Amino acid sequence: MSVMMILKLKADPDALERFANANPELMARVEKAGRELGNVRHSFAAGDGEVVVVDEWPDEAAFHTFFASQPDVGQIMHAAGAEGTPEITFYRKLDTPGQF
Repeated sequence: MSVMMILKLKADPDALERFANANPELMARVEKAGRELGNVRHSFAAGDGEVVVVDEWPDEAAFHTFFASQPDVGQIMHAAGAEGTPEITFYRKLDTPGQF
């Protein structure tokens, strides 16, 4: 069963959005690398001074392999004005009806 990965980071959501939209090729490279390692869902969300990433991976190891091998992720985080280390939490995806 796959895992949901939630990454929380103190950062500027507007700066992230501007950077991502100004660098679609870089974002596509990161997406491709994630998909090759099994990432099937990826979204950014914003809070007050916070960026949240919600992903679905086949397992925790696949995410860690991706995260450790992607220098572009560091560039994205830097462009967003990231402060400190991201908080990363994994959750077992439940197999229930009504999901989409």
